[in-house]
Amino acid sequence: MSNKLNKPTKRNRFSLASGLVRTIGLLLTLCTSSTIAGQPVRVLDARGHWLALPQPAQRIVALAPHIVENLYSAGAGDRLIGVISHSDFPAAARQLPQVGNYKSINYERLLALKPDLIVAWGSGNGDEMIQKLRDLGFNVFVTESRTLEDIPHNVRLFGKLTGTGEIADRATKQWLDRLHALRQAHESQAKISVLYQVWNDPLQTLNGDHLISDVIEACGGHNAFADAVVLAPKISIESVLKRDPDVIIASGMGDARPEWLNDWKAYPGLSAVKNGNLYHVPPDIIQRHTFRLLDGMEMVCRHLASARAGQASRK
Repeated sequence: MSNKLNKPTKRNRFSLASGLVRTIGLLLTLCTSSTIAGQPVRVLDARGHWLALPQPAQRIVALAPHIVENLYSAGAGDRLIGVISHSDFPAAARQLPQVGNYKSINYERLLALKPDLIVAWGSGNGDEMIQKLRDLGFNVFVTESRTLEDIPHNVRLFGKLTGTGEIADRATKQWLDRLHALRQAHESQAKISVLYQVWNDPLQTLNGDHLISDVIEACGGHNAFADAVVLAPKISIESVLKRDPDVIIASGMGDARPEWLNDWKAYPGLSAVKNGNLYHVPPDIIQRHTFRLLDGMEMVCRHLASARAGQASRK
């Protein structure tokens, strides 16, 4: 069954609003990048909610694996007292108490931990959970990542929330320098059409509002389903054949190339199959919104460069 599509739009209204919030928050963070221990903290989150703390957070629960990783990048890993399942990077995170998964929380365990801050993932945890946490009296800070720049932005905000701003600022500068170099290296490349395949059954991809679409664009590619209405649409094989992407990049569940990627070989007329452009990028370095995403981006750029070289040799 084909997903309903409309005219291409890179950012929907949610993205425009979150972009404004992000810009305001970044300006405020840059103006007061260091937080003095014991001093009050006031930070704007991705939902436009001002969070006020009497002092930098000391006891944090993170409700997504990528949030856990980004808190470590901000120099605040030692403040974590609780995480959710699959919080496995860095290795130290595996030793932390778990309070459930991103959709289901053990509230009794959470109350027993007595966090002074809970960092939530807006689109992953959902409005109902976030509101319940606030109703229980927790300080909740909501994050979201829809563009590559959102990642360092969130790390800087975590530095502000925890008083580790100098560490967060240094880490984000290094990351942004690396991102800039990657973009410069590929900005003049000819566009190449890409299907990013999240899963095979159901067949699922990501639209132009997803951060991975930014990765594809930065590598000189074009997301073949950028115009899909929903963020992670289920699509049909017929719609893929119609759009005929030059490249298919699959993620799957782990470091190993998913066997189902070879299912496309049943369609030898598909450009990606005909030209041998079926690639894999491990999900942990492309689908988690962390600093490791640039490792995944480098792989995507190499795959697209290989596909372009093949096109050139066939001319």
